[in-house]
Amino acid sequence: MSQEIFQAIEAVGREKGIDVEIIIQAVEDAYAAAAKKHFHSNEDLGARLDRDSGIVDVFARKRVIDEVGDPDLEITPDEAASMELNPNDDGVVEIPKPREELLQLGRIAAQAAKQIIFQKVREAERDNIYREYIGRTGEMINGVVKRFERGNIVIDLGRTEAVLVKKEQSRAERYSQGDRIRAVIVDVDHNAKGPQVIISRTDERLLMKLFEMEVPEIYDGTVIIERAVRDPGDRAKVAVRSKDRDVDPVGACVGMKGSRVQSIIRELRGEKIDIVQFSDDVQTFVSNSLNPAKVNRVHVIDSENKVLEVVVDDEQLSLAIGKKGQNVRLASRLVGWRIDIKSEQEKKREVEAEMERMARDAREMENLEGVTPKMLERLQEAGYRNVELMLEGGVDGLTQVEGIGPKSAERVLAAAQATLNERLEREEAERLQREQEAAVEAQREQEAAAEAQRAQEAALLAAAEEPAAAETFDEPLSVDAASDGAAAPGAAEEA
Repeated sequence: MSQEIFQAIEAVGREKGIDVEIIIQAVEDAYAAAAKKHFHSNEDLGARLDRDSGIVDVFARKRVIDEVGDPDLEITPDEAASMELNPNDDGVVEIPKPREELLQLGRIAAQAAKQIIFQKVREAERDNIYREYIGRTGEMINGVVKRFERGNIVIDLGRTEAVLVKKEQSRAERYSQGDRIRAVIVDVDHNAKGPQVIISRTDERLLMKLFEMEVPEIYDGTVIIERAVRDPGDRAKVAVRSKDRDVDPVGACVGMKGSRVQSIIRELRGEKIDIVQFSDDVQTFVSNSLNPAKVNRVHVIDSENKVLEVVVDDEQLSLAIGKKGQNVRLASRLVGWRIDIKSEQEKKREVEAEMERMARDAREMENLEGVTPKMLERLQEAGYRNVELMLEGGVDGLTQVEGIGPKSAERVLAAAQATLNERLEREEAERLQREQEAAVEAQREQEAAAEAQRAQEAALLAAAEEPAAAETFDEPLSVDAASDGAAAPGAAEEA
């Protein structure tokens, strides 16, 4: 191997950004593979490049062992000594192949070297790309649309290619070959056969990076984006806060007459963006996140499972929920709590229903047969405020109440069961009555609709007959008009 080959190897290494030793290792592997094919041997063949002379030596590796089982892979100590071979730390000797035999490798070695070098170069390139981009996850990059593959878009980044997979594409965007595109790196696949860098146009980090580019206060850290959520191509919400009391974070992001946020909206092809003030108080944060709707009250229903109830005016309900529930869904994702939205009227009905239920429970408890006022007071103090809770507690539960023994408990439970049965029967009768009334009302509506249909058909029939009547009526009029017109000239002549 001449100095020109070394220069070629160094040139390839510089161009591809690959260590020269990797390419030299590829050449050695190629010679070893070619030698194995040439000698048709089961020996463990290896190759070594002499850096000074440029000559490649091929050798067979054999383990030194007293009793040889496989002559291709093993050798006795005496044979190794006779060849003046010293085993290495692993007890392996390298037996060189005659160089005159290696001259016959020629074209075979060249072809094998070519394939292996290409493979090694590709592997090294992929390793370099992986190492370069794996630490850049979440970073925004610029590229050019290169081609389309089964719904995916391949983007040219310069030194390598990235892929914008279908699920990471916004439904509001369409691209053509040669279009410039901004996206954020979401993953780097080390084992992918195609482009390794996976980019996204739907990730929330893209929105945050665009704000960082457009808003100097975010870039210098005065304003911080706490959270961002998106329905890509449709709507997004961004929660921001300020480190400086004198800086309005929402105003800074919106810009003069909306100039800053409008440039981001254009980049995202018209995606609407709500910028809200972040707050550590979840109730305040929820009120802000439901913008543009105005919230009256926020109640924490279940802090462990993160459930909130939000009450708004009746006319604000549809605005708070949003189209197909989008506004409340994005707000829920932004806050991290489940949000149940109710109108004032609906909440009023709930309160009235709850008060009615409590009054009903109190009446049922007071009217229980065999329950004295004193016993009723003790039952309520023990938490038995309605007949359902008493039946759930059973005899064992009621006997824990002071003054109630097993027999009294059984008697009270029997009375509670009778009261519950009466209520269920009453509710069932009311339900059936409502269904009957609804059926009667539906029948009336059907009859009214049928009557309206008949009236409409009669009107259409009458309208269809009117032109014919007018036509027969017009004919004598036209004749009279003609006769009148004919008589007029005659009269003029007589005059």
